[in-house]
Amino acid sequence: MNDNEKTNSPHINWYPGHMAKARRLMEEQLKLVDIIIELRDARIPAASANPILKELSRNKPVLIILNKADLSDEEANKAWKKEFEHCLIVDSLSENLTKKVTDEVKLILKDKLEKAKAKGIRKKVLRAMVVGIPNVGKSTFINNIVRKKVAKAENRPGVTKSLQWIRINEDVELLDTPGVLWPKLENQDDARLLALIGSINDDVLDKEDLVYFALNYLKEHYPGLLKKRYEIDESEDDLLEAIARKKLWLSSENEINREKAVDLLLKDIRSSRIGRICWQDVGE
Repeated sequence: MNDNEKTNSPHINWYPGHMAKARRLMEEQLKLVDIIIELRDARIPAASANPILKELSRNKPVLIILNKADLSDEEANKAWKKEFEHCLIVDSLSENLTKKVTDEVKLILKDKLEKAKAKGIRKKVLRAMVVGIPNVGKSTFINNIVRKKVAKAENRPGVTKSLQWIRINEDVELLDTPGVLWPKLENQDDARLLALIGSINDDVLDKEDLVYFALNYLKEHYPGLLKKRYEIDESEDDLLEAIARKKLWLSSENEINREKAVDLLLKDIRSSRIGRICWQDVGE
């Protein structure tokens, strides 16, 4: 099998029941918040946007957080930041994250604060709803802002399943929400990208198809990285097989252990061991 032969892969979709419930709860709570903070993964800035948010936002301002920026291409991060009206580039362990987010929220809501002051409200607490797709790093982001563990954080999708209010400081409090995907993933390229970074449960995926998708992209957009990481010739017809043989991921019959090779390559991709990759160009 070569890089381009896997074309009839199953349709990727994943919408657990708790996500439908989370959407209903978010809609109910929106009237209580002043601003929405949307976390996206800097490696897939467009694919990690949730189109449902446009329906839910009701003209409330949105601050985009390009999270996990340390795993993405630095130049691509800068290019994507220019695409959004309000945007911060961070990783969830960034220093001074509390001040950065608080200052940005207060700047965006400057008019609201001034109106409150004119009405004699000396100290208005701003309320922000934090939203994001599964596994975008939302819980780690919140824990860093609050400087203590208040949100459960794991490197797998679907951990946060309920709403909770969290006070950052005297200026801002956050409403944490479960990671929500939309009911139908129409764009299967976006679905693959979501799967690639771990936002969709691996149990519903053709992981081998996903790896071929990633290898083709890397060969085209980041030539030389696969050669540097795995010491292979990138012109090989079957990059998965070439890498597996180079790393001796073989069965007892000296055939490549496809399942092991796929799992290890996915692990390398998701941890950015191959390099800092942005999987989407600006404008896609």
